[in-house]
Amino acid sequence: MTDIVLFHSVLGLRPVELGLADRLREAGHRVATPDLYAGRTASTIEEGFVLKDAVGWTAIVGRAREAVRDLSAETVLVGVSMGAGVVQEVLPGRPHTGGVLLLHAVGALPASVRAGLPAQVHVADPDPIAPPAQVAAWSEPATRSGADAEVFRYPGIGHFYTDADGPDHDEPAASLTAQRALEFVRRTAPGSA
Repeated sequence: MTDIVLFHSVLGLRPVELGLADRLREAGHRVATPDLYAGRTASTIEEGFVLKDAVGWTAIVGRAREAVRDLSAETVLVGVSMGAGVVQEVLPGRPHTGGVLLLHAVGALPASVRAGLPAQVHVADPDPIAPPAQVAAWSEPATRSGADAEVFRYPGIGHFYTDADGPDHDEPAASLTAQRALEFVRRTAPGSA
């Protein structure tokens, strides 16, 4: 069993994140899904950025840090789109995290990340929010730091392809992403080989 914290997208905590959390729980993991917007959600990315700015990045990061304060040091950090940026903010204070899983975006790994840290990224290809150059800029230092980093690109689909309620939804890519994410988390479980 792995402890996991899942940070939501710029749209707020919605069924796409809650559904992934449920799938992880069904696989036997403990999953926290902090609501960084205190119940508010948006229906478009544009509205989401307005909401993010209204809440404020300082408040969002503060809520995220509070949400992980009492979780185990080995908790896996999962970020969905904007949540990848939240993981970037939280990770430096959690050097023993069990892994980093980023969906639909990348966040920088700190230079001091421990060797062997499992890290996995899933992005559309191309993706305007996570363009190939940005993904490459994440991959190179991740590999150089000794992280066990993987990047999965899904060609020809839209940014938020795992969101069944959104215009970018692509069921085959969403299912493959979920399968790979579940396997990633399984490998981070204490005692797994």
